[in-house]
Amino acid sequence: MELEFNTHGNEKQKQVCRHWQDDTATDIVYGGSKGSGKSYLGCSLIFGDAFTYDGTFYFIARDSLTNLRKFTIPSIHEVFNHWQIGPAYYNYNGQDNYYQLYNKSRVYLLDAKPLPSDPLYARFGSMQMTRGWIEEAGEFVEAAKNNLAASIGRWKNDTYNLAPKLLQTCNPAKNYLYKQYYRKHKENNLEDWKRFVQALPQDNKKLPPGYLENLHRTLSPNEKQRLLYGNWEYDDDPATLIDYEKILDLWQNQHVPRMGKRYITCDVARYGRDSTKICVWDGWRIIAYKTYRGLSVVEVAAKVREAMNYYQVPASQTAVDDDGVGGGVTDILRCNAFINNSSPLEEQRPMDGWQQPNYYNLRSQCEFRMADRINKTGMYIEPGAMTADEQEQLIEELEQVKQKDMDTDKRRATVPKDERKELLGRSPDNSDVVMMREYFELVRRAPIRLTNRAR
Repeated sequence: MELEFNTHGNEKQKQVCRHWQDDTATDIVYGGSKGSGKSYLGCSLIFGDAFTYDGTFYFIARDSLTNLRKFTIPSIHEVFNHWQIGPAYYNYNGQDNYYQLYNKSRVYLLDAKPLPSDPLYARFGSMQMTRGWIEEAGEFVEAAKNNLAASIGRWKNDTYNLAPKLLQTCNPAKNYLYKQYYRKHKENNLEDWKRFVQALPQDNKKLPPGYLENLHRTLSPNEKQRLLYGNWEYDDDPATLIDYEKILDLWQNQHVPRMGKRYITCDVARYGRDSTKICVWDGWRIIAYKTYRGLSVVEVAAKVREAMNYYQVPASQTAVDDDGVGGGVTDILRCNAFINNSSPLEEQRPMDGWQQPNYYNLRSQCEFRMADRINKTGMYIEPGAMTADEQEQLIEELEQVKQKDMDTDKRRATVPKDERKELLGRSPDNSDVVMMREYFELVRRAPIRLTNRAR
């Protein structure tokens, strides 16, 4: 059987095909936009191999089986039609969701949605596949990708001398793809076995007439940046609480005044890879910022005390994250304890006085307030307060401050820290210590100092 993949002049697709034939490239991202031919490319490469190498196994993974059936299967049959391959050469098993080819090769359609019983996606780790493709990888978390990648190179690769290959196609997304592929590619720092190919609708010479014009008419400004121009710096998730441009303004808002009243917030590391963050404020200006790793409770308390003494900040204007080991720090310093999951605090409203707000917990309350303040350019980070790495991490973390269940009537809540940690690959400690500053705006009386763990 002779199969031809005609790219019709799409040079970006040809580039991916060359990487597919290059044994040194085992992890390929086609980071396109709408209309860049991602699905047709993936179907051609996976089924091209499956028809060529007898008895080999492949997967096509997506966030749900429904989307595979609705959107991927039609692309598969579009490729079959172009190759003039009829039902005599394949059979689709709708019960177990795989294509059985005439040469005993198989292509499995995998539902990669998260399961409470399998939060680490271990169900994929035991599979034995030759190669695989993740479609719409922007909807995946890194744990799912890693376990799918672990399954390839395990079925008849040695028989045909085939290098393991993982293809990921996607629109620009702020998940692991942004940091592990797009940013590294942009900085010429991508690992030797990885490839990244950026594609735009204009690269696809087979788009129907009027397609691009329709995108211009129908997409929002943020959607145009991502889905039309392939701009990875934008996030169009409607649940996002902070505008990207306003996040960047944090280092430009020189109009935010020094108020002479200083505060300290501290987020204490809980696990080995987390970091302790100490942030010093003058009003709503961050004037100093420190990151520490591997400190004991006593050592963290000593660092906070050092900052309190140097910047002349009293315990009543110091708050420490009280979750986990942070409680030991508040005991030593006798300062304010910030308890993430505690009840929200009353807010003062101009016409109604003090009211109990409809937030899920104190953390959500402070994050909504922080988002509003940043969007209104009411916060400033002074030059030199943060390192370049701390700035980059804070930007990434603030982009992940999103409303949870925004279409329900439940109490207003932000996406839990654990979910953000999974997307970021680290704890959002930088945004946490910034968020805690809102605590002092909510306490209408002098903060109560803690004595001997009495809360």
